[in-house]
Amino acid sequence: MPSQKHDLRVTRITDEAGRQKALRVMRSTYRDEKNWISADEKLVSLEELQEEAISWFVAEQEGEPVGVLRVLYEPPLDLYAAYGFQLVARDIDLDAFIRHNRIAEIGRFAVVPAQRGNVLVSAALMRGAVSETVQRSYSHYITDVFEGEEHSPFNFHTRVLGFQVVATHDVGELNCPNRRITMVLDLKQCYLRLRASRSWLFRYLTDSWSEEMHRALGGETARDAVAA
Repeated sequence: MPSQKHDLRVTRITDEAGRQKALRVMRSTYRDEKNWISADEKLVSLEELQEEAISWFVAEQEGEPVGVLRVLYEPPLDLYAAYGFQLVARDIDLDAFIRHNRIAEIGRFAVVPAQRGNVLVSAALMRGAVSETVQRSYSHYITDVFEGEEHSPFNFHTRVLGFQVVATHDVGELNCPNRRITMVLDLKQCYLRLRASRSWLFRYLTDSWSEEMHRALGGETARDAVAA
């Protein structure tokens, strides 16, 4: 496991104080660096913090906000069609997939430039999000990344977590000219894949999980999962 030299903690944002921490990250990345969104209300909406179906997480290192992530538990999947959704994966019936699975959208993944080389920031954000998502009994994530974007998490999502590319679309809500790549992640397959790899990431993501959470994704007990 990569060394953790400083205190790193992730919390779910529930108030204006937490929102201001997230805004510091989003202003430095999505606004000032990327010019994807300009207005604060679009960066981190105060209304979203009151929504049960939306979770914002902020990572802090020694009290300084260094990363954010958002999960939508009732994503507007019909918007993808409006964006000119082009199916790439030919072995998936998208309508049936949406009907038969509980899908959450994971996005607004941002890490401040000075911490992008610290993989633990991304891992800690994913740990917070995945733990809550599994507890809510959701089975899949869907997300978009920008094709060819310098700081795209595409490799982390596909090579480490196991996201599968399913479609592309040319436009979206963010001000970026790059084509969007839509990917999905089967959380059970991700769990089994990481467990089989015996990687530090599996132990890190699941170290506080209950027995019920392990079993929900096809595991045995927490002790057996760590030993596997």
